Amino acid sequence: MNAPWKPGFTGQRDPFHAFVCDDHSYDLIRSVCAELGWAPEKVNKGGMRNAVQSLSITASPQILFVDMSESGDPLNDINSLAEVCEPGTVVIAAGQVNDVRLYRDLVASGIQDYLLKPFGADQLRDALANAQAVFMAPRDAAPERPHMTVAVIGTRGGVGASSIATSLAWMLSDKKKRPTALLDLDVHFGTNALAMDLEPGRGLTDAIDNPSRIDGLFIERAMVRASDTLAILSAEAPISQPMMTDGGAFYQLLEEFRQVFECSVVDLPRNMLIQHPHLMTDAQVTLVVTELTLAAARDTIRILSWLKSNAPQSRVLVVANRVHPGSPEISRKDFETSIERKVDVLIPFDLRVGAQAAKLGKTLAEAAKGSKVGAACTALLDQVLGAADAGDGATGAAAPRKKGDSLLGKIGDFRNMMPSRRKAKTAALED
Repeated sequence: MNAPWKPGFTGQRDPFHAFVCDDHSYDLIRSVCAELGWAPEKVNKGGMRNAVQSLSITASPQILFVDMSESGDPLNDINSLAEVCEPGTVVIAAGQVNDVRLYRDLVASGIQDYLLKPFGADQLRDALANAQAVFMAPRDAAPERPHMTVAVIGTRGGVGASSIATSLAWMLSDKKKRPTALLDLDVHFGTNALAMDLEPGRGLTDAIDNPSRIDGLFIERAMVRASDTLAILSAEAPISQPMMTDGGAFYQLLEEFRQVFECSVVDLPRNMLIQHPHLMTDAQVTLVVTELTLAAARDTIRILSWLKSNAPQSRVLVVANRVHPGSPEISRKDFETSIERKVDVLIPFDLRVGAQAAKLGKTLAEAAKGSKVGAACTALLDQVLGAADAGDGATGAAAPRKKGDSLLGKIGDFRNMMPSRRKAKTAALED
């Protein structure tokens, strides 16, 4: 039985395949292939469409050259290619469009290089040499910790879900030293940046208005840094400006976060579950933040039921927040009976700590050090990390992305591309 292909194993893969649209490129590539000792018959007529059809029934090569000259939608066609391409294949694309944005989008999608037609033999040799170096370079070991996405949902307005989201993001970044992204999806009234005494900027509204701009460079420029390990993306859009989006921008942002950060904390208004349920697709852990009231009990039941049906992969934790030391409207025991499960974390109400956090522009967890609230926040952090660890590889856990889910990490490793070379290529295209 043949062993499955693994990164670095080359015995069962052809070194090179090409799919080109014109005779000049066909003859040139065949000539260079002969120089390198590769089989010229692996150079085929037909561009992207032929490549997708062929690779759907044959093994992927080490290096793939694909001509995009006849492609009407290059980025969509690249995603189609990803569906049939094995992990680790290094892809070189060629085309007639001299556009720096297209180049950046293709590189961000995982393409190793883009050659502008007509290209010469020396350009082709350089591109193939770099592709060989990338393919043969030692692969980094799989990260010890997969990316963790935590969704924070409040059952009612005013239960303090945003306070929990900012506290969790701060603890992950400060206490655990994990690079963390905090995404506040309350576009008009979000308070995540305000809670940390930061200006939200225009990053989130720009992303909604121009989803095609979202890439690693956009993330770097749009996010507001709270510390070396914590970055925030939020907004204070004008109340007169309705949010016109199908949610695609939010999903793209989360995809980029997976490449840049170890953790993503999403402050998700409950109405988003109705409008954009797909945002819960990759949430390994969901915090349902509630208060001990009759209305909150009703909505906790409804949200838990929705999560069971629509996000079964997510580990759910119920957090009772701002619980008064006196008699709450509903006792914890009666609340748990009504929702038919335990409250995982109870955070007591402390007016002094809350006021101190607001005055200092700090998260609740940071301001509550040494108090009962601080101890409860630490317990929450431990519960979240435990839920995420329990979910890795377990039934019902958030499964790792399968072949075809995303081109990133499948076709080449574009982040290993030398920065100086990428800048030079970008400058050349801009000229």
